[in-house]
Amino acid sequence: MSDNSSGKEITVPPIADELGRVFAGEGYELHLVGGPVRDAVLRRTVSDLDFTTDARPEATEAILRGCCSAVWTTGADFGTIGGRFRGEQVEVTTFRADAYDRVGRNPVVRYGDRLEDDLERRDFTVNAMAVSVPGHAFADPFGGIADIARRTIRTPAAPESSFADDPLRMLRAARFAAQLGFAIDPGTLDAMHRMAPELDRITAERVRDEFVKLMCAPDPVAGLRVLVDTGLADRFLPELPALRMEIDEHAQHKDVYEHSLQVLRNAIALETDGPDPLLRLAALLHDIGKPETKAVTPGGGVTFHHHDVAGARLARRRMRELKFPKADVQAVSLLISLHLRFYGYSDGEGTGWTDSAVRRYVTDAGSELDRLNVLVRSDCTTRNRRKAERLRRDYDAFEERIARLRAEEDLRAVRPDLDGNAIMALLGLAPGPEVGRAWAHLKELRLERGPMPREEAEAELLAWAAREGIAPRPDAG
Repeated sequence: MSDNSSGKEITVPPIADELGRVFAGEGYELHLVGGPVRDAVLRRTVSDLDFTTDARPEATEAILRGCCSAVWTTGADFGTIGGRFRGEQVEVTTFRADAYDRVGRNPVVRYGDRLEDDLERRDFTVNAMAVSVPGHAFADPFGGIADIARRTIRTPAAPESSFADDPLRMLRAARFAAQLGFAIDPGTLDAMHRMAPELDRITAERVRDEFVKLMCAPDPVAGLRVLVDTGLADRFLPELPALRMEIDEHAQHKDVYEHSLQVLRNAIALETDGPDPLLRLAALLHDIGKPETKAVTPGGGVTFHHHDVAGARLARRRMRELKFPKADVQAVSLLISLHLRFYGYSDGEGTGWTDSAVRRYVTDAGSELDRLNVLVRSDCTTRNRRKAERLRRDYDAFEERIARLRAEEDLRAVRPDLDGNAIMALLGLAPGPEVGRAWAHLKELRLERGPMPREEAEAELLAWAAREGIAPRPDAG
């Protein structure tokens, strides 16, 4: 197809034509644009409906208010008005011909009068195609169809100009490589390498959001390799390229970078309910403590003692700098801190740990236990089939023990056999630190022994209180 050829070969959702007729009735153009057109060309499901129009934002808002059940104007400063039309979410943006100062992060919004000017300012040629609605005239002035056929990511304008306007587009190039399985045009890739420091102009939140989208792609490894090879990862996730440690001449340790990418792929293969960004982050970052903890023994071996602790600390710091939500930071750092714990349980018969140790493992993992199970299984990348099979059997046995103890004891919510109110009543204490200490002591006993009868728990509490010099009041209990 060439520019402005017939768009009949592209399936346009009927709702798009309906909205197009509304705009045409008011004397304005409306074009389905960007991702929906790309996905239609690729025969992928078209979900989000993005449009561009020659109507100015005020006119767009008035039109949408006349035909939508809800309208929102959060993007009005950038010419975008959103609405719910026939039950579907739509966004309509006025033709743009923005100017950038190439110092700040946002464009100086300038509206255009031509569709081609709007398409030229878009990130990549595969996203710079449009179909008019309801007429279905197809516009592809920058060769998006040809680039789809070549499976290539390329900018409509010169890449240096495009990335100077919005450096986040460099991360988007890596993301689309991961999402679509496309290669990045050599000239575009070279510009990304030279202009990587420009990414520092972008806010941490925008970088984080784009990175998470990449991590949720079908093949994030392809995009991650782009980030590392171009130097973009050095700007916001330097721990990843740092994993490319030199392997000593005796090959005493694996290539940690390649190992981490394989663990990520293993974890993705074990997902059962769509992309899990926290699991994927933990898999990618689980060994980032190794460069810091690497040591060579007198015999020429290599160790990484406590790299789980160091890795959890580094992941926590990096995710905070990228403004991840607190709960996400806690989840990923916990998974990294626990990913080696299982390796103390490995005799092939499921008896390597006491019940107490299994309880502690489950309790420490808390709500992250299922992710931890996947992470531990994914961490096996050995080519030694016998060793891999032994580890698999060991973990099968371990999960069976967890299931048995869960059925017996409700391990997801291990609590002391006496709650705070019972502790205060028995010892005659008011709320305060001593109640917390007593509670912690009983929880340790619960983990060690399993559930206790109430009489036994009360006797243990009284014995502990006597050792601590806490005398129960005469009428307590």
